[in-house]
Amino acid sequence: MEIWIYFTLLAAFMQAVRTAGQKQLSGKLNSMANTGVRYLFALPFAWCYLWWLLDYRQAVIPELNSQFLRYALIACVMQIVGTACLVAAFRYRNFAVATSLAKTEAIQVAVVGSLIFGISLSGLGWFSVVVGVIGVFLVSKVKFNLRDIISDSQSLVGVGYGLGAGLGLAITTLLIRESSLALNTDLMISAAVTLVFMITVQSLISLIYVLIEDKSQLNKMFSHWRLCLFVGITSLLGSIGWFTGASYQNAAYVKALGQVEFFITLALTYRVFKETITLKEYIGMALIILSVMILLLWA
Repeated sequence: MEIWIYFTLLAAFMQAVRTAGQKQLSGKLNSMANTGVRYLFALPFAWCYLWWLLDYRQAVIPELNSQFLRYALIACVMQIVGTACLVAAFRYRNFAVATSLAKTEAIQVAVVGSLIFGISLSGLGWFSVVVGVIGVFLVSKVKFNLRDIISDSQSLVGVGYGLGAGLGLAITTLLIRESSLALNTDLMISAAVTLVFMITVQSLISLIYVLIEDKSQLNKMFSHWRLCLFVGITSLLGSIGWFTGASYQNAAYVKALGQVEFFITLALTYRVFKETITLKEYIGMALIILSVMILLLWA
């Protein structure tokens, strides 16, 4: 099995766990502070990971060329925007629809990658992505009533945040790959350098914004430090998976495989709460599995 598959599965699992933590924090911190937690509390561990990896691989930090800096800085901003949109979506009445729409990230990666970066997928690759997205919608148990969404301004805003989150994170994933490849070095090292650079910049941006906007959020972060630390560490582990996977493989395929996150979330939920699984959800899970099989075996 190729290395990108292992890292993508790690990313999917840790993102499912981290999202649960951020949902709990959404009731305690505002959107930007909640977003900043995943960077600020991950920062020291990210640097430790890079130092360990450099020592283990007997390597040095490569030169941060202008192409890398351009892609990585834009990715920093887009990931903050995408994450803030996702956290904001939690606050709206129809948040299930909004967060499910954020899962269109996989197909948005494929579309944006094709239009802007000229990254093409095979016919089966496109089929795999579409089947996976359909599976995610079925598993999410969301009913899209267009008339109700349009007539309810709160739901409409939530949907906008959901699509915005998907687009922001899709662009981020594509730029992460371009940033890593721009370093022209060992892909494991370039992924780690890109990760640490982005988390450092994002921590500074988040901290400055919170200090200007609402300093009290910092005190709330420290009063909930255990949950914040949990979010930070799980976020870092997930990011290591995403960054490394995207460095080794087409970002669209990485995100397509990453849709197993929804399957993992559902499995954990039913394992913990002993709830029954509906036929619709079984069909959704089957489609996600089919999508992954197509991707790994034939695409």
